[in-house]
This record gives sequence, structure tokens and C-alpha cells, in this order.
Amino acid sequence: MAGHDGSMAEPAHWSRHLPPETEPASVDLLARVSLPAAWAANWRAAPDRPVLRDVDGTWVGGGELLERTEAVAGRLSHAGARPGDRIVVSGAPSVSLVVAHAAALRMGLVVVPVNAAYSEREIEAIVTDSRPTAAVVDRPEMQGWMRTLGVEMVSGIEVELPDGPVPTLDTVASDDPALLPYTSGTTGRPKGALLSHGNLLASAEALLITWRWTSEDRLILALPLFHIHGLGVGVHGTLLAGASAILQGRFDVESVLDVAGSGEATMFFGVPTMYARLAEADGAGRLGNLRLCVSGSAPLSPEMHRRIEERCGQRILERYGMTETVMLVSNPYDGERRAGAVGFPFPGVELRLAAENAEIEVRGPNVFSGYFERPDATAESFTDDGWFRTGDIGAVDDDGYVSIVGRAKELIISGGYNVYPREIEDLLRAQPGVVDAAVVGMPSEEWGEVVTAYLEGSADLDADSAVAAASTELAPYKRPRVVHRVDALPRNAMGKVVRGDLRPPD
Repeated sequence: MAGHDGSMAEPAHWSRHLPPETEPASVDLLARVSLPAAWAANWRAAPDRPVLRDVDGTWVGGGELLERTEAVAGRLSHAGARPGDRIVVSGAPSVSLVVAHAAALRMGLVVVPVNAAYSEREIEAIVTDSRPTAAVVDRPEMQGWMRTLGVEMVSGIEVELPDGPVPTLDTVASDDPALLPYTSGTTGRPKGALLSHGNLLASAEALLITWRWTSEDRLILALPLFHIHGLGVGVHGTLLAGASAILQGRFDVESVLDVAGSGEATMFFGVPTMYARLAEADGAGRLGNLRLCVSGSAPLSPEMHRRIEERCGQRILERYGMTETVMLVSNPYDGERRAGAVGFPFPGVELRLAAENAEIEVRGPNVFSGYFERPDATAESFTDDGWFRTGDIGAVDDDGYVSIVGRAKELIISGGYNVYPREIEDLLRAQPGVVDAAVVGMPSEEWGEVVTAYLEGSADLDADSAVAAASTELAPYKRPRVVHRVDALPRNAMGKVVRGDLRPPD
């Protein structure tokens, strides 16, 4: 449980994630200094070991990754890139994308991962803010935008630049900058969260400990590689563990189930929308062959937990993280994976709930130091004593499990009462015919905000009846007063509902 200040920093809590033979005091998350140095050491130690299977089915081993990353680093250095420079990396999942990313980190560049589906307007905002020296992108039109915006070195994802001598590699320090992912910008212009090599390493090391990730594991990786989930968890963890991954060009239900059913993989990481589709597929039980399935990036409802266990034979392990912190909290590998909760802080993570509003605050070697060239935003995001304000409202039960009640900025105040959408959404998702649900507050002269529900479902869904059934378990002030049925809720690339895009159907 939380201490007198809301803290869950004590090792007695996060040590629940450790194997029995491990002492909390023996865990040094920064011992290997940086991810790229650890990756290179793994590749040298086992040059013939398969590491990544490309989307065309070709396997690439450690020795080839060493050679390819050195060659790309030589080209970027020859073209003028220097340690500390920013480089945009954007493309569909592939070994070439991972090579470009790893090469940049090995030579000390700061990678700016970008969604390959972004528009020119979205690209301009990120490039203007980050001022990259180079861009490695697979879309020809995006290459053109980069040149128009003044980026000096622009190439395709294979880095088709003249060869040059291999620069000094793998010498970065833990506090050197490594990754500059941008927040979605739904509440203003995007902010770059500047993560250090130590932030990335500490989180990846904690993943290996918590999920018992070893060199014998093989991950089905169907997530996009511009996001912390696919990149900072899937790729970084795989390479650090000396494990292997099967890259998927996109998420395809049958492809994932085929690989899971073949026995050649041990893990799958996904988002709730992926699991919903897997649970409805023919042969969903093939997912049960895997030793671990992890869900993140959006809440997984208790009803979906039950459905997946029933259909797939998997008890999903749900976890919680952010762009600014990588991973923070996870349900235990050994022990109860509690539906509706995200578990206990990872090794090295300290967590507390703010006294005034129960906002989750965290600190640890995984937590970034601030937003790129945004001192005001940085100051607002940290408490006076150095804890990062996540913006998520949390709760801790008597067993120490952390749960996410909702986002502070999603709080609805209706008739003077505080309403958190998550509670209502979970009840709505449990109703027959409801695929998904989103609850928001709409302006109201009478109530200040009126609780409004959007229900995703087929045309024959009786949305009013579904809300009425769920409302029997809600206090009157929490019950949705306006209800809309929609064919599909608006989502971003990671499956999160974009609440700002919710509109009543015509």
C-alpha cells in the first residue's frame, strides 16, 4: 500500500516482480551503461544467433546486425551527422528500420521516431521543433517534406548515402540524450520528451526482470515501431535480452495466431483492440501456446480480460507506461494478474498518489528529465520535490495493486460532482452488443457538463438500453444523459480513443 505520502517506493512492493533468488539490493538497472553498448556486446557474443525475422520471412543474426549498423553509422557520419544531432526515423516495421535506429543510437545521435502515417502538417510541427540534421524515412512524399523543411541529409529507410569510415561507436554515457518521441499534441502543440540512454536502459532492464524475459524468448512483434510500446518495449527489450522477434508489417489476426500456434514464439505484446479481435477469431485458442501476453497503451476492461481467458486460454498481463517514463507499473508474472489493475511499480520505480487529487506521481532512473526546449512545460510537469506528474488519477487497493481511475484532464464535473469516465466505460463495455465505449463531458448550462456516452456497435445495437442496464450500478450523477451509437470510435495508431474527435453521428 501507499505510505503516509502515497509512496510505494519500498522494495517490499516492487520486489514482488523479482525471481525468488534475486535480492532487491542486487538490482543495478544501469550497470550496462547504455542499450546500444549492450546490444553490440550481445551480437558479438553470438554472431550466428537469429535476432530478427523481417516481414519477408528472412532471419537476420547478430553478426549481420553489427555489420549493417556499422555501415549505416559510417554513412551518416560521412554525411556530417555528429553525436547529439537529432535524426528523424520513420517507416513501416522492418529490419532496416531497426538497423537505422540502432546505428543512430550507437553513434550518439538522438532518434526522433515519427509515425509513418503523419500528414505534412504534423511532420512540419515536429521538424520545426526538433530541428533534425538527418531524416531516414520510407515514404517518398515525407522525404520531400523533409527537404522542403531544410533537413540537410534525407534518405530512404536503407540509408542510401555514400559509404564512409565507421565512427566511434558505443561510447555514450547513461545521461546522454537518446530518444525524442513527441506527444500526440491533443492538448496543444506536440512536446518532445527527451529520454536519456539511462532512461531507456533502466526501463528495459526492469522489463527483463519483471517478465522473466530471456535469450530463449521469441516475440511476435505486430506493433508500430515509432511508439514506446513497439520500440521502447518490443525492440529494446528483445535486443537487450539477446532474444529474438518476428516482425509483422502490420497487425493481422490470422498471422499472429498462425505464429502462436506453430510453437516458434513465446510472447506477444498488443493493445486492447488487438486482443478483442484475437478473441473473436476462429482458432483463438492458439494464443494459449505463448508463455506471456502483455497488454498496454489503453485500458483492458475486466470483461475483455474474462473474454480472452475464456477464448484464448491466456491470462493477460496488463502494464502501464508513458512516453515520458517508458514503463512504470506491471501486474506480476508470478501471482495474480488482476483485471482492472495495472499492478505494482517496476524495479527502480517509485510511485505515490498526490494528496489533493490522487494523481499518480513517479520518479526513478526511467523517468525523463524534461521536455525538449520547453522549460515551462517541464516545470509544470514536476513537483517541487522532483516527482513527475503523470496526469493519471490512480488508486491503490489493500493488496498494493495500482489501478488507473482516469485522466485528470478527462475528469467530468457534472452538477458539482466529479465523474471519471473509466468506471462508466467498463460497465458499458460489459453490455451485450457493445464493442467499445467512450464517455466524455459536453458543455451544459444546467449541469456545467453533461455525461455523454458514445457506444461502438452494429446498427442493431440498442444504445439507450445498454446505458440503462449499466446505469443500475451507477449513482444518478454518473449516469449518461446523452447517448450516441457509432460504427467506430476514433482511434490513433495505438488504438487509443481520441476523445477530442468524438462527434454525434449525423
